[in-house]
Amino acid sequence: MDTSSKENIQLFCKSSMQPVGQSSFKTEYSSSKEKQRCCGKLKVFLGALSFVYFAKALAEGYLKSTITQIERRFDIPSSLVGVIDGSFEIGNLLVITFVSYFGAKLHRPKIIGTGCLIMGVGTLLIAMPQFFMQQYRYEKYSPFSNSTLSLSPCLLESDSQLPLSIIEKSQSKRTDDHVTITPKDPQWVGAWWLGYLIAGIVSLLAALPFWCLPKSLPRPRSREDSNSSSEKFKFIMDDHTDYQTPLGEKSKIMEMARDFLPSLKNLFGNPLYLLYLCASTVQFNSLFGMVTYKPKYIEQQYGQSSSKANFVIGLINIPAVAFGIFSGGIVMKKFRISVYGAAKLYLGSSVLGYLLFLSLFALGCENSDVAGLTVSYQGTKPVSYHERALFSDCNSRCKCSETKWDPVCGENGITYASACLAGCQTSTRSGKTLIFYNCTCVGIAASKSGNSSGMVGRCQKDNGCPKMFLYFLVISVITSYTLSLGGIPGYILLLRCIKPQFKSFALGIYTLAIRVLAGIPAPVYFGILIDTSCLKWGFKRCGRRGSCRLYDSNAFRHIYLGLTVMLGTVSIFLSIAVLFTLKKNCVSKHRSFRTKTEGTMVSTRIRKENCTTSDHLLQPNYWPGKETQL
Repeated sequence: MDTSSKENIQLFCKSSMQPVGQSSFKTEYSSSKEKQRCCGKLKVFLGALSFVYFAKALAEGYLKSTITQIERRFDIPSSLVGVIDGSFEIGNLLVITFVSYFGAKLHRPKIIGTGCLIMGVGTLLIAMPQFFMQQYRYEKYSPFSNSTLSLSPCLLESDSQLPLSIIEKSQSKRTDDHVTITPKDPQWVGAWWLGYLIAGIVSLLAALPFWCLPKSLPRPRSREDSNSSSEKFKFIMDDHTDYQTPLGEKSKIMEMARDFLPSLKNLFGNPLYLLYLCASTVQFNSLFGMVTYKPKYIEQQYGQSSSKANFVIGLINIPAVAFGIFSGGIVMKKFRISVYGAAKLYLGSSVLGYLLFLSLFALGCENSDVAGLTVSYQGTKPVSYHERALFSDCNSRCKCSETKWDPVCGENGITYASACLAGCQTSTRSGKTLIFYNCTCVGIAASKSGNSSGMVGRCQKDNGCPKMFLYFLVISVITSYTLSLGGIPGYILLLRCIKPQFKSFALGIYTLAIRVLAGIPAPVYFGILIDTSCLKWGFKRCGRRGSCRLYDSNAFRHIYLGLTVMLGTVSIFLSIAVLFTLKKNCVSKHRSFRTKTEGTMVSTRIRKENCTTSDHLLQPNYWPGKETQL
């Protein structure tokens, strides 16, 4: 079917065929005016499409930056957060294949505009739980100046008869006081919903221009009469036979549907396309998982705040990726690299990128000293991580909750799960700073000074951790640039390994595979494996397990980096298979071309000899050597 050979890129590059016998005496002014009108609308389309990509990147990127905030706000584990992140791609599954196949034959500007409207509404809906669910409550001890009841952090056995209603009343009061934590606190949750409102409005605005654009634009006659035979020109334009169809003729949906399965079979019958599809899918599994949990990794591994983690990613990593993609395109254009060269550049960038990624294993920080979880109450390394280790002789007389997580940093540099578990007896507040005194557990592991006080919040990592974080950022930027350098060569390889009439459909299947097999499952199983490194779980008011409060830094690092490198290695081997398949195809085509050329030369020579013999027989005055003399 002729209509199946159209490509997505042809949207505004169709030429309107003139009726037979149309006068060819158009003035130079009208031709110039037509060209300006066409180019003007083409620029509008390109600008609008660029804005759509910006809106989509804004929504998707912001979702990944709020992963830890959503986890804390709704008290859910990383595995469930991975499902939320993967669900961003689920909407594509319903329409992407059919849009890529049928959309090439329908009014694509309106299809793009409809997609933007749906994306905008969906982005706005993500923020709605903030306004319909109860207010965020965090676990925090604080003395109550408005109450005649003064509670010690450590509820002693003698106070165990204290009415529970009084305690619950005092705890509920602190959620209706002013905010007593700072953004550096591990329980801090910012206005995570605000970005979704902005991204949703931007997506809705991005839809507007597409409702004002025509289905196609006429090609300027200066381009139509050009004898250019460049690959770009051939890639954009269609066969002229297709333009002679009546302007009001509608696409035959049923006829196109019958060609769907044969087209799909033809596409998957291409081994080069299939191998590249597998290699890209595995690589995107590693990239999606790595990017989704990178802010969380920076927070847990290097003790950085959520805002700083997202800030440095947006400041240095994203520009590095953009510059890498741009550099790959410049290299392809400047050196006019062939398909085989593009495959080698794609493979080389992957190999070098994942080799650099391996160095991150050596740039980790040790676990924070947390009493009962990573160290004993005496300051020595424990042999097990069972929950009863949170209790010790120093806090045995206190009525403490083993599920509560309100960390206190002791003067000895050890973090305690709560002021009660630190055995603290009294406290004072200065603004938002809360200091505890007479902490029995801090005293037994204190330095020579014997100070037994503590302050709200976790203790900072060791002194070498900030330096490790700086090295991590440098290697991360170089790795991001190197991996993205192969983006354009890989895309060119994808386009050139398939027949022109299947380009639009192939791109749709490629995008579908990336969404289904990488975008959705990768954040889920990355989150499940990361949850296995949790040392301290939080619990909801209903008693169900909530989000993780403390991770084992070493286990987190090995799971996060190891899974990324393992998937990257598999993709490298598949890319090598792509390279060998491409080389084999090139060699076989060269041999067949050479054989065909030699056959043509032989047949031509035989015909010439036969013609020469006939001429000799027809010439009465022929003698040997006549041609030489002439």
